[in-house]
Amino acid sequence: MESNKNVAGHIAASFTIFIWGTTFISTKVLLRVFDPVEILFIRFVIGYFALWLAAPRFLKIREKGQEFYFIAAGLCGVTLYFLMENFALTFTLAANVGVIISIAPFFTALFDWWFLKGEKPGIRFVLGFLMAMTGIFLISFRGDHSVSLNPTGDILSVGAAVVWAAYSILTKKISGFGYGTVQTTRRIFFYGILLMIPALFFFDFRLGLERFTDMKNLLNILFLGFGASALCFVTWNFAVKRLGSVKTSAYIYAVPVITVVTSVLILNEKVTWPAVFGIGLTLAGLVMSEGRFELRPKKITCEGEAAN
Repeated sequence: MESNKNVAGHIAASFTIFIWGTTFISTKVLLRVFDPVEILFIRFVIGYFALWLAAPRFLKIREKGQEFYFIAAGLCGVTLYFLMENFALTFTLAANVGVIISIAPFFTALFDWWFLKGEKPGIRFVLGFLMAMTGIFLISFRGDHSVSLNPTGDILSVGAAVVWAAYSILTKKISGFGYGTVQTTRRIFFYGILLMIPALFFFDFRLGLERFTDMKNLLNILFLGFGASALCFVTWNFAVKRLGSVKTSAYIYAVPVITVVTSVLILNEKVTWPAVFGIGLTLAGLVMSEGRFELRPKKITCEGEAAN
């Protein structure tokens, strides 16, 4: 039976993915009057100040070398990931982006093995990955989408998956420094926002605060800022600290499932039987990937009894 520490990690990861799987509704509403980069910048600024309210103490770094990991995490998990994802959506289908980014757990497992000397991904993880990707494909291309490849958009989507995997590995490393989760997340946000500022000059960015007089816009940006950014990045980093980067990243497989379910319940969209089958495969792949990475052969004792 898992320890309470692991149970808390699974709960945190499940909660995070549930919120992230529903953010498309808020984003869809805001995209009527906001550009993607405006939503991105404003939500993380809100998230940053929300984390200051939650933990107003300044984080003192014990070793200068640790600062590099915070800068790299902000660059990968905030700046590059979201910018690459947004750029990808302008070149290729949203379905393509959703499927390709869902390979992030596979890269996370490889990076954990290569750079942190973690456990080598075994047959169970690979089978779970293949099952989940098949399910995600069925969910994303469910009758109302056409499969269309676009090299630029699809390469950017792969890049987004790679940098998110790098972020997961970096947060695992940061969790070993012994700092508070809220304070470390806030510092990551700071560098992510700072590194995002140069990109604003390449877009038609404007604050346009008058747009928040519409209560619908205000509530949705607050949800993205406080919920999807501040709270969920904290719970995600907490899950990484408790479960490790590989097990936590496997929950990304469930994002398309949450998206389909919420679109049916909230937006009254229709769901097809391939999508239902895809949901089942995706969840099965998630469960399989959450198991031990290696299917180790049983040892035989002198008495001839099987032992694990």
